Amino acid sequence: MSVLNQKTINKTISIDGIGLHSGVDVKMNIIPAHPNTGIIFKRIDLQENNLVIPNVYNVSSAILCTTISNDYGVKVSTIEHLMAALYGLGIDNLIVEIDNEEVPILDGSAKVFIEKIKTAGIKESDTPIKIIKINNKIEFKDGVKSISIEPSKISLDIDFEIKYENSLIGTQRNLINVYNSDLNEIYDSRTFCLYEDVEKLRKMNLGNGGSLDNAVVVKDNQILNPEGLRNEKEFVNHKILDCMGDLYLSGYKIIGKIICSQGGHKLTNELLRKVFAEASNFSIVEIKEKTLSSSLVNKIPLRSIA
Repeated sequence: MSVLNQKTINKTISIDGIGLHSGVDVKMNIIPAHPNTGIIFKRIDLQENNLVIPNVYNVSSAILCTTISNDYGVKVSTIEHLMAALYGLGIDNLIVEIDNEEVPILDGSAKVFIEKIKTAGIKESDTPIKIIKINNKIEFKDGVKSISIEPSKISLDIDFEIKYENSLIGTQRNLINVYNSDLNEIYDSRTFCLYEDVEKLRKMNLGNGGSLDNAVVVKDNQILNPEGLRNEKEFVNHKILDCMGDLYLSGYKIIGKIICSQGGHKLTNELLRKVFAEASNFSIVEIKEKTLSSSLVNKIPLRSIA
């Protein structure tokens, strides 16, 4: 299988679950699609104007999750874990049918999405992929929070740092290469929150479907989940997972280096908007094996907001 050609899945995947923030039961079908379709969400609970495209400029909210909307106000929220799974596995084309406005949270990570996609199998087309090559360094800051992207020759690196006053979480940092690193710990890392924030979320009508089955909850210096953490850097690894999912709203694989401190959905979206505001900041390149440098062929493996 070549990473240079567009991919979809072999057969439809059905997933049921609860929405993290809505608390509503959701049914979702992930359906194979033809080359150049891209990723499309279809709200099958609505009869018209029900297609929503995950796009940088369609992010209508980035408060604790990424929500996208179309011109008619139709929304799909908490898309980031599914989008991260698709990005990491190199899936370019899918129709995602969903009967409510929030993607199911499942276990709070991308683990189930990854397992389901691998079980269904990945189908390769003869159509070449396109990539976004970053040409200039771009930065965005919001107080102590910051994110930047700069040119890279052959990879997408994400260097992410979090800083929490909570002593158990504290400061964590991790660096991954999206196309070369083993991403299993990233996919497996669950969403998390502080115990004292749970009531605040409920007052905001958020987190209504949250539980220890789909989120890591930290109280003082204790993890309330009886099974503990899945990996040593699960907190920052989940932030990297979110970042991957939000980056896929660019529509293509990116060649560049991300450095982020204390960021989240909003910062990633603001960065991408700033990148695409000037045509000189990036190039969109169709990758054809006969014109591709041998270094890039060898380096990209098969695994390939508001």
